[in-house]
Amino acid sequence: MATTNHISTKWLGNMAFESTNPSGLTLKIDASPEDGGEGAGLRPKALMLSGLAGCSGLDVASLIKKMKLEVDDFQIETIGSLTDEHPKYYDRVSIEYHFYGSNLNEAKLQRAVDLSLEKYCGVMEMFRRFAKMDIETVFHTK
Repeated sequence: MATTNHISTKWLGNMAFESTNPSGLTLKIDASPEDGGEGAGLRPKALMLSGLAGCSGLDVASLIKKMKLEVDDFQIETIGSLTDEHPKYYDRVSIEYHFYGSNLNEAKLQRAVDLSLEKYCGVMEMFRRFAKMDIETVFHTK
């Protein structure tokens, strides 16, 4: 049987919604004040970028652990460029993987990123269907 995710999203009034997650947690979605909301929640398109970074980040974190790599800090910068015409969607996405530490194994960390990009991250695969992906790995050695 195929795996499914069921999300319930309830209108809270005005431009705000509350959305469930299979984890049992909820998040609030709201439009910006210039779009009629109160800016008191996360934006839907930005959430897509968070989902992309989170999916790949979980892969990389798991591989860092499996490979017993020394990493002091790890951060992902994700920048999506929207089309000018409606419906606006991301046609280009830039992802930067930043690793910080004094003893970084750059080859193995790059391998972890590559495995996420090419094999494990389903959200990355979905994004590839509609956006050009620009990927960069940056090593910050102390």
